[in-house]
Amino acid sequence: MNQGLSPLPPPPPPKNLEKKKGKAQANIQDSRAIDTRKKANRPKPSPGQPTLEYIIKNAYEAGFSDIHLGVGVVPRMRDRGEMALTDYPKTDHNTFMSWLHEILSEQDIQKFLTELEFDGATQYDFARVRINVFDTLTGPALVMRLIPLKILTMDQLGLPPVFRDISDVHKGLILVTGPTGSGKSTTMAAMVDYINTEHAKHIITIEDPIEFVHQSRRSLIKQREVGINTRKFDNALKAALREDPDIILVGEMRDRETVNTALKAAQTGHLVMGTLHTNSAIKTIERILTLYTAEEQDAMRVAISESLVAVISQGLCRTTDGKRAAYHDILVNTETVKDYIKGSKYEEIHQIMQDGSYDGMITTNQALFALYEEGRITEEIALERSPTPNEMAMMLRGRF
Repeated sequence: MNQGLSPLPPPPPPKNLEKKKGKAQANIQDSRAIDTRKKANRPKPSPGQPTLEYIIKNAYEAGFSDIHLGVGVVPRMRDRGEMALTDYPKTDHNTFMSWLHEILSEQDIQKFLTELEFDGATQYDFARVRINVFDTLTGPALVMRLIPLKILTMDQLGLPPVFRDISDVHKGLILVTGPTGSGKSTTMAAMVDYINTEHAKHIITIEDPIEFVHQSRRSLIKQREVGINTRKFDNALKAALREDPDIILVGEMRDRETVNTALKAAQTGHLVMGTLHTNSAIKTIERILTLYTAEEQDAMRVAISESLVAVISQGLCRTTDGKRAAYHDILVNTETVKDYIKGSKYEEIHQIMQDGSYDGMITTNQALFALYEEGRITEEIALERSPTPNEMAMMLRGRF
């Protein structure tokens, strides 16, 4: 068809190529020299104190989830939900500042010194680290969450089959909830990884900060971090609607503006995944409604009932072998559940969850009781984690 077209002429050779190359190499050498001088001027840990990388690497290899550091205190680790003291010496101010220089830029450190708190993340070749620096009565402190680079699959996490069914949905709102440290991010990462493996989708994530890093496979994944890739959370969410997404992952449904935009996205043919800090599926719906006035709540109940796919509330508990296991409170939005949400019939919803195993639903007590029957948790743990210990006690005695 294009036989009559002549080929384009080759581009002209660049002028003064050797001169430009020399300038570029000189600039690279200058920047390297500046970096070397900056590193040399950074504070170093006091004698007898470890580097931060040494602490992080040892904590990761020991299986700790969090590292707690602060001026005037001995470093502590979180070991399967429990705080554990270490043999490291007390941290002095000089050592603490040297640790900040290991993981933060000068600009980030100045931001912390000005605002007295800082959120961020960094990465080593063995793990990603979520960072929070804050000031306290005794001096600055630092908490780090250790995040494995390898994303565990649903099978590796032992998630119920309903998680696949929920992840296969094309539109609507999926909420994964639970207190801090309950494994929400790990579960969400496994769900995104499953979609990435099984479906050809465009996935946009808006996170503060990015925790698990995904590589595009069948799906195209774009990850945005608030403060680095976008200025404001809600701006990024609104912009995402113009970026041809199939799925939008929202780090946290933190205010009514975010909820409004998420519901709008869910109602216009997108799948939206978000998190909340609630400890049951039903309380999640109630929590969203508290963001609105009494006059607005009826309309919001209708919007939620029409958009919701499922609520997955998650917790972690210590098992008999010293590890941790997840337990879930799962609400799947069936036609009956939709009607009950519109009518605020939460007791009836709870009853449906108890009887809804066919649809993949389960209550926290049922999940804990299953772990107890498998011998994975003790009776004491089941009662301690139960939202209704009296009901759990009856289940343990075989009367429920």
